[in-house]
Amino acid sequence: MIIEFDSDRKSIVVHKIQRYFEDELQQEIGQFDAEFLLDFFAREIGPQFYNQGLQDAQAVLSARIDDLQDAISEIEKPPPS
Repeated sequence: MIIEFDSDRKSIVVHKIQRYFEDELQQEIGQFDAEFLLDFFAREIGPQFYNQGLQDAQAVLSARIDDLQDAISEIEKPPPS
């Protein structure tokens, strides 16, 4: 699976990579190199972040379902005797 960004988002992320290199490493990195680095991270590391996001979403959804089940149990009426 390859994670891809639309051109606007990719441009923003590439700019952030360039700024990081300048601020933290005191090195300039061109747009092509920053895009290449982004593509590498998206291909090699992106799926791990994506999968973690899915696991986090699943945990939230599961908790909400538990809450709904509890709410339904609270309003459940006993059957007539």
